[in-house]
Amino acid sequence: MSYAGLEIVTILALIEYSVLGAMVGRARLKYKVEAPATTGNPEFERYFRVHQNTLEALIVFIPAVWIFSLSVNYQIGVALGVLFLLGRVLYANGYLNAPEKRAPGAIATFAINTILVLGGLGALLIRAV
Repeated sequence: MSYAGLEIVTILALIEYSVLGAMVGRARLKYKVEAPATTGNPEFERYFRVHQNTLEALIVFIPAVWIFSLSVNYQIGVALGVLFLLGRVLYANGYLNAPEKRAPGAIATFAINTILVLGGLGALLIRAV
């Protein structure tokens, strides 16, 4: 059995984040929002917020998916990682089309991060006892 799934999910999360960053750069040009400004055009601000919110989610996701996968269940951790990536796509697509449509993706990624964090913590506490 190959155990490259966790590494692949991690790299895909970084690629996803990088693509969102490139989209911010393109939106900056399209909507004429000069650096270092991050406000001024509502369309640009959507791209910026998607990128920033993804970073905020990644700060939790990356260590949590590794701890969960190595402490609880590798396959479930990788599957949750894939769902996280899809949830961020859903979030970005919703937010960029209409901010009120961001909730399903935001809720999905928050729920996945919660499962990863609490599952990993629980496994580590059980092991420590």
